[in-house]
Amino acid sequence: MARRTKTPVSFDVELSALPPELRWREWMGRVEAVIFAAPEPVTREVLARVVGRDCSLDHLIDDIRAELTGRPYDLVAVAGGWQHRTRKNFAEAIQVATGLGADNPKPLSQSEALVLLCIGYFQPITRGELSTFFGKEISRDVIGHLRSLGFIAPDMEALEDAGLLSKDMLLAGDIPLGLMAGDTDDGEPEEVEADEES
Repeated sequence: MARRTKTPVSFDVELSALPPELRWREWMGRVEAVIFAAPEPVTREVLARVVGRDCSLDHLIDDIRAELTGRPYDLVAVAGGWQHRTRKNFAEAIQVATGLGADNPKPLSQSEALVLLCIGYFQPITRGELSTFFGKEISRDVIGHLRSLGFIAPDMEALEDAGLLSKDMLLAGDIPLGLMAGDTDDGEPEEVEADEES
């Protein structure tokens, strides 16, 4: 039995039939859904495909962030786009639930070992590039577990190239504490490298 092909439906970006307030709410929902579903930060160009020409993405993002006040996650600017991130004050709850960062860390699974092997071979590599390589989403939890075990660390040269660190900071040892611990909630892409001592 042959499959029927679906006829592409015209996607109404402008939503001109809706009153302005409902149009704005629909655009907010679309933007948040696209960001939520994406494995990497979503750029302005991608988001512009789902909203009308007259939509101010900056104002729309501000409205979404205002609605997320008090939620355990936020919408943050990362690597030239936007991404959902868990708020730092929930890190301990996540660690307890997942076993990440615990005194007795869980052993590497076969898939984590493969991710580590890929990082070691292709470094530096982003989480999105790892996901493309494996053909499935590589979660932040996997990267976090490998980082907590000391197998990977941020690529300091890449951070310097991105303007996050200067050579003076590197030489003086004035690297922000969060970066030393592998915290990349600073708005830049998360590149990982195998730890030289591992």
